Amino acid sequence: MEHSIHKEVTPAELAERVAILKRFRALLEEQRDKFRLYLASLEKQQQLIGTRDTSALLRHTELEQQVVANIARLQKVIVPMEDLYRATGASAVSAAESESIAQLQTDLSKLQAQVLAQNEKNRALLRITINTLKEQVSQLKNPYRAAQSIYAVKQPVATLVEIEA
Repeated sequence: MEHSIHKEVTPAELAERVAILKRFRALLEEQRDKFRLYLASLEKQQQLIGTRDTSALLRHTELEQQVVANIARLQKVIVPMEDLYRATGASAVSAAESESIAQLQTDLSKLQAQVLAQNEKNRALLRITINTLKEQVSQLKNPYRAAQSIYAVKQPVATLVEIEA
């Protein structure tokens, strides 16, 4: 026999729930901003792939790796925070606050999809560029390929040595 007991939420519990909600929303907003930065970075990388500026592409890739690491760190915090948010009674918050959290999560999902699509585009461009460069390298003719080294022996070398005692 289960009893559903509704107890009054104390002001301290309410304050804790509000603090959790605010922190959770702030983390989601921070993650959304990081994803936007990452998407912009991927779009910039797409332009750099076309210019074949390898040093700029390398710097840009390092920046992207930092942004991705930041997103991963944020995700490690957001998941437990979301669980805490649900456990403390997400239903106790206002509908507007719940809606704002839902909207942030929707925005994050859309940004993740855009990031994945842009990432795939960049990979395809890189594959094409690498294949083009490989083809260009294979077509290069080395003018010294057939030439023999000046240090190469041109006369037969003796194989027997006669020693007199």
